[in-house]
Amino acid sequence: MTTQPLPPGPRDPGDQFRSDPRIVVDAPRLWAGGVATAVVAGLVAWVGVLIADGILDFNIARAAVILSVFDSLTGNYVLTAVLLALAGTGLAHALCLTTPRPTAFFGWIVGLLTLVGVMIPFTRGGTMADKVSVGVINLVIGIVIGSLISAVMARTVVDRGTRVPPRR
Repeated sequence: MTTQPLPPGPRDPGDQFRSDPRIVVDAPRLWAGGVATAVVAGLVAWVGVLIADGILDFNIARAAVILSVFDSLTGNYVLTAVLLALAGTGLAHALCLTTPRPTAFFGWIVGLLTLVGVMIPFTRGGTMADKVSVGVINLVIGIVIGSLISAVMARTVVDRGTRVPPRR
């Protein structure tokens, strides 16, 4: 199956900001997927804290690297996961508009930041079990954000410059 370039069409006013003006991002769907990802990431954080702190009785508060907005560890962890997912969506949107192969760059950036999120608890106080549990929670949150936003990008970024000929 071969692709053929489409004839040039009218230029969008925002084309000067894109690395390739043929690339179109369905921003409302991208951000809707980002919000859905934020909900899932927040739920992962909540379940992770519930299991580690509530069921296994680890004291993950000392090892966790989170925002300190609420009095609750769970609330802070959930808020952090939600904000990271939304930041990931913004990163994905910016990469789609400015770089070739945005999913490759997105995967590398999220993968490396997830690795940092896994390693940081080991630089904090707490027992080894506390550090491992926070590292595992951070790993799962990173995997959720990376995989879901990548999947959303695959459905919301369109290349107007190629078309697939119909099957005969």
